[in-house]
Amino acid sequence: MKNFIKLLSISVLATSVGCTDLEIEQTDSNFDESLSSEFQGVDAEASLDGLYNDLRGQIQTQEGLYALNEVSSDELLVPTRGTDWGDNGVWRNLHDHNWNPLHRDVVNTWNSFNQNVYRATLIIDSRSGASPEQVAEAKFLRAFSTFWIMDLYGQAPFRTPDEGPDVNPSVKTRAEALDFAVQDLTEALADLPVSGPSATLNRASRAAANYLLAKIHLNKHIYLDAAVDPADMTLVVDYVDAIAADGFALDSGYFDIFESDVDNETILFTTSEVGPRIWNTLHYRQNSPDNEGGGWNGFTTLSEFYDTFEGDPDVNYPGSGQEERRGYVPTDGSTLGIGYGFLIGQQFNENGEAMTDRIGNDLDFTRELPGLLGNNEVTGIRVIKYHPVNGGFTGHQIVFRYADAHLMKAEAIHRGGTSSETALGLINELRAMRNANGNTQPLTAITDQDILDERGRELYGEFWRRNDQIRFGKFSEEWQYKTNTDAFRVLFPIPATAIISNPNLVQNDGY
Repeated sequence: MKNFIKLLSISVLATSVGCTDLEIEQTDSNFDESLSSEFQGVDAEASLDGLYNDLRGQIQTQEGLYALNEVSSDELLVPTRGTDWGDNGVWRNLHDHNWNPLHRDVVNTWNSFNQNVYRATLIIDSRSGASPEQVAEAKFLRAFSTFWIMDLYGQAPFRTPDEGPDVNPSVKTRAEALDFAVQDLTEALADLPVSGPSATLNRASRAAANYLLAKIHLNKHIYLDAAVDPADMTLVVDYVDAIAADGFALDSGYFDIFESDVDNETILFTTSEVGPRIWNTLHYRQNSPDNEGGGWNGFTTLSEFYDTFEGDPDVNYPGSGQEERRGYVPTDGSTLGIGYGFLIGQQFNENGEAMTDRIGNDLDFTRELPGLLGNNEVTGIRVIKYHPVNGGFTGHQIVFRYADAHLMKAEAIHRGGTSSETALGLINELRAMRNANGNTQPLTAITDQDILDERGRELYGEFWRRNDQIRFGKFSEEWQYKTNTDAFRVLFPIPATAIISNPNLVQNDGY
């Protein structure tokens, strides 16, 4: 595939193959023809608002960043049900690790996050006259997008405001992109707003910058293909301690955190509608007053992942021994008849009556699926954290959360970071708050697998599973409905259109 991509010509790419549009778009090279050849600056406030709005859409969709990080993992899959969710195989190819440089989400995520970097660069340029706080926010947003490009693709194009479409963007290596993101965040810290838990955290803050610095340093050895440096792990501890110093902390009431009210855990959120997180998993007949059309009956989890939670593996009704984070299926019609967490077995409506599917069979979600193909309406355990009882399309989606920072700190200590606290103590603190294992048997020791499992139980559906599996060396292993063990797939391919439009890019190994 690598040689094939290099031999393709622009004229060939301008044609279509199947249902895939291979035309080179402006976003592939990140240029803006509305700008004159001599850059005069942009309206900093309007451009910054636009950049936040773009990020809002990128977080909201079930495609793009969410799909690459969740559907490619052992946490979520999107089985084809008859003709529903077939979509030319894009969902199946993500789960079974058979994507290529033309994959919809590979291409669109590359384009949108590179465009974010370019637009942030225009705001940061002194000719735009941005205030110190506006520059700091733009640097945070540029670092956020650079982080994801580096994490997903391993290299990052960069274009200055004065480089027109006739100039091929330079390309930062993974190490250079890491340094670039860290520099942006470090420079931004002094001018970002300092805020604890509040309703204003849909924009960058000092705590958000410290969170992203912790995330980068926790993964630094992966990005540099090097041994873990205890100094980096100590930095993770320091960054998380700085977040706590701003007033953030673990919060009880797990599913309450995903309401739109202010809580102690939310470090960064967007006003993205949570509808795609709710309706993409619920059955067509599960609905709410503001969505009588029901769910989209798609996303499910794997029984292997569900089994990492405490409780009877075959049911999830109240009293079946489940820990708080696993949720429950109400049998009395409460919360619109729709459960929290993992929905398995018979489902009930708002009157407490057993539901049926569209054919008239029991709406009884199964543990297992026949595979990625050949599914009916009820196969697969469903997953829901944001709940329609709080509004079926409420504009409040968490991006950074303190429980993740807490677990990053525990992992960093486990990997050699210096702290007065212990990894075991931090993990048991979280488990006690979540009533894991009945809150009666704290762990007496922890392994790498324990930490990965704890992160999965706490953070499912929050964009981090692929990143975690790679860091713990699990992403290339087999799991249910996935047998491909290609090690090179820890990176996604550079889109074919980007390779052709910018000769400074080199396709990642294996593609």
